[in-house]
Amino acid sequence: MAYTMTPTPAGPVGSQYCVCKVELSICGQNLLDRDVTSKSDPFCVLFMEVNGKWVELDRTETAVNNLNPAFAKKFIIDYHFEEVQKLKFALFDQDKSSTQLYEHDFLGEFSCTLGTIVSSKKMTRTLLLGNGKPAGKGMITIAAQELSDNRVITLSMAGRKLDKKDLFGKSDPFLEFYKPGDDGKWMLVHRTEVIKYTLDPVWKPFTVPLVSLCDGDMEKLIKVVCYDYDSDGGHDFIGELQTSVARLCEAQDASPLELECINPKKQKKKKNYKNSGIIIVKSCKITRDFSFLDYILGGCQLMFTVGIDFTASNGNPQEPSSLHYINPLGTNEYLSAIWAVGQIIQDYDSDKMFPALGFGAQLPPDWKVSHEFAINFNPRNPFCSGVEGIVQAYSACLPHIRFYGPTNFSPIINHVARFAAQATQQETASQYFILLIITDGVISDMDETRHAVVQASKLPMSIIIVGVGNADFAAMEFLDGDSRVLHSYTGEEAVRDIVQFVPFRNFRNVPKETLAKAVLAELPQQVVQYFKHQNLPPINSEPA
Repeated sequence: MAYTMTPTPAGPVGSQYCVCKVELSICGQNLLDRDVTSKSDPFCVLFMEVNGKWVELDRTETAVNNLNPAFAKKFIIDYHFEEVQKLKFALFDQDKSSTQLYEHDFLGEFSCTLGTIVSSKKMTRTLLLGNGKPAGKGMITIAAQELSDNRVITLSMAGRKLDKKDLFGKSDPFLEFYKPGDDGKWMLVHRTEVIKYTLDPVWKPFTVPLVSLCDGDMEKLIKVVCYDYDSDGGHDFIGELQTSVARLCEAQDASPLELECINPKKQKKKKNYKNSGIIIVKSCKITRDFSFLDYILGGCQLMFTVGIDFTASNGNPQEPSSLHYINPLGTNEYLSAIWAVGQIIQDYDSDKMFPALGFGAQLPPDWKVSHEFAINFNPRNPFCSGVEGIVQAYSACLPHIRFYGPTNFSPIINHVARFAAQATQQETASQYFILLIITDGVISDMDETRHAVVQASKLPMSIIIVGVGNADFAAMEFLDGDSRVLHSYTGEEAVRDIVQFVPFRNFRNVPKETLAKAVLAELPQQVVQYFKHQNLPPINSEPA
C-alpha cells in the first residue's frame, strides 16, 4: 500500500522462524460443464512448487453434479513467512475412478503464493485454462484460517490454613497442575514456585496456553495438587482437588473462588476431617496470545521501503569491479538483496507500491549531495510498482547520478519513521513499516543513526541492513541488538531490537532463498512484539 503524508492534526518466543498451520477452504463458482447428460462432478487438487516442479499435496472430495461446489475437505499447509510458497489449485471433473489426473476433464486452475492468500484472508479469482485464457465464467474462492488455539490462561492462586507438614516451623507449599493424558494417566502441566514458611501462601500469577492446561476444552477435568517442599526431593503431600477451567473462570478479582484441598487418606481415616486447607483462585483470565499470522489475517499491511547506498566506495558502475556493476546476467549484490527481501514482503502489501530511496550521491542538475532521494527522480511520488519497478528504477538511475559520500543512514531511517509515526495515530494494528538498507561500508553518521534507531524502536517499524562487498561491518553488528541493548548518544535505550543485519558475502554460494530466511527470520516476532507492547489486537480479532 502506498503511503503519503497527510497533515497532522494539532493537539509485550517461539522458534526461530514463523511456522504454523493454515487451513484453506475452497469453493468454486460457475464451473465449466463437461458432462453431456448432467453437470460436472468437480474436485480440487492442490499443488506446491518444489525445486521448480509442481508437486501434488492433497485433493478434496468430489462434489456430484455441482457447478458451484463448496468442498468440505480442507487443505492444511505449514506456513513459512520467510519463504515464497507457490501454490496451484486445479479443478477437474471426475469421469472415472482413476487417481491419474489425465483421466479427468480439466476445469481450470489458479496459481498464487500462500502469502497472497493469508494477506487477503479470502479471495475470489478467475480460473484459467492451460492456454492462459479464462475457463468460461469459472471462479475459485480461497479462504484462509490459522489452525491454532491462541488462548492463554492467567491464574492468581493462594492458599489458606494448609496442613502443617514440618516438625519445626510451617510448610513450604507449592502447587502442581495436571491434565489427563491420552494414556489415562495424569500429565504435569505447570508447577508454581515454592513459598517458604507459611500455611497461607500467595503464589505469583502465571500464564500457560489453554491448550497445555486442558487441550482447549474448558469442561475437561484438571487436577491441582499441593505439596510441602523438601530439599531432598521427597515432597510431602498436603492435598489435592479436581476442577475445570470453566469452574476456575468463576473467580473474579472482587469475588475469589475457594476450593477445598483434600487428602484422601486423611479423609478415610478421620470421621471429622473437613479438609487440608483451602486453595483460593484469586483471579482467572483467558486472553488471546496473538501470532504474526493473526495480525496479517486481521488485515495488517507490511509497508516496504528500500534505501540504496550510492557512495563512491562502491566503485564506478561501468566497471566490473564495482558493486553496482550489473553483470551480463542482469544482476549484482544490490539487486539480489532487493529481490530476496522484496519478493517475500510484496505479498503483504495490497497495492504493491514501494518507495525506493538512494543516499550518498550527487544529483543533477546542480550536483548537490543527497542522502534521501527518490531513485525514480520523482520526490512527490517515489513509489515503484512491485519489486520489478524498484529494479527498473535502480537500473535507470545509475547513469544519471555521481557516486559520492559520506555514508549517512539517519536521513532515510527518519524518513520512514515519519510515516510509521503517522500510522500510530490510527491506534490499530493496520500498518507495519520495513526499511531495507543495502550498503557497502562504514556508517559516517553513527551517532545520528543510533539515535534514529532508538527513536524508531518505539514505532511500528523494523530495519533490515544487508552489507554488500567485503568491507568491515562491525558497526552494523553493533546496531543489530541481538547481543546487547542499543543506546542513543543521549543514553536512551532502544525499547526493542528492530535491526537485523546480514553480510551478503555469507550467502554468495547458497540458494537465493537462504538470504531471505536469514534477513526475515526476526521480522514476525518484531511485528507481534510491537503490537502487543501497544496493547493492539488484530483489527478483526474475536474475543477469547
